[in-house]
Amino acid sequence: MFKHHFPIFLMAISLFFTACQNTNNAGDSAADGTDSTSMGQFVDDENFKNQHEMPGEAAPANTGKRIEFDTPDGKKGSAYALMTATPSEEYLLVFHEWWGLNDHIRQEAERYFDELDTVNVLALDLYDGEVATTRERAGELTKSVREDRAKAIIQGALDLAGPNARIGTIGWCFGGGWSLKASIQAGDRGEACVMYYGMPVQDKEALMPLKAPVLAIFARQDEWITPEVAQSFEDLAVETDKTVQVQSYDADHAFANPSSPRYDQQAARTANQAAQAFLKANL
Repeated sequence: MFKHHFPIFLMAISLFFTACQNTNNAGDSAADGTDSTSMGQFVDDENFKNQHEMPGEAAPANTGKRIEFDTPDGKKGSAYALMTATPSEEYLLVFHEWWGLNDHIRQEAERYFDELDTVNVLALDLYDGEVATTRERAGELTKSVREDRAKAIIQGALDLAGPNARIGTIGWCFGGGWSLKASIQAGDRGEACVMYYGMPVQDKEALMPLKAPVLAIFARQDEWITPEVAQSFEDLAVETDKTVQVQSYDADHAFANPSSPRYDQQAARTANQAAQAFLKANL
């Protein structure tokens, strides 16, 4: 009797292991090298795409230069670098939005370089040289970012800064999440982290290595990085005894981007002043 049911038994075993494998992969953000907690989870949402209009004109002074550096995966990373005339061990790592390292981000890097005065600024390129010119391409690039490659680029920048460097980070949207992850990766060298409406890490183990204080800026009208996400991050910070200051503005996603129709001048001015003061106080 058993031999008649043996093929069915084998099929059941096969289905069981397949189900287990799919379940494990769904819960493992690194199963395919991508990060399930990043903004990439939203890029197929048409409303999310439509919230990201093509960036307006920017006019960077081009006072910095593109540099390359070694990364621990045997490749090269690159950044738009602005270095102080007098050698400094203070560094600000700047993380771009989903468009890539475009003129808008270069202009922001220059602004922080001028404001912070004694701090070297490296605007890192997590897209390895690509810049999106359409929403569709921006979404593809966001989804294509591999966790291990992005961390290798960050590590290359940290190695370039040196073992005694004091590291600050800042980023917006896609780059906001990576600003937090870079500060976590910086460990004891981390001195300050600013993240604008980026997806924070969501579990205790991921946040535990963080040493830097965080200024987390959110928008209460944001449909993706929602007030619930902000509150959950604040609760996690309390649970893990991390120094996290949350500021929520009555504005929409990308409210601090001058090229966005949702740009809120007053909220952006207040948030930017807070970010500048926070970085000056901690770097």
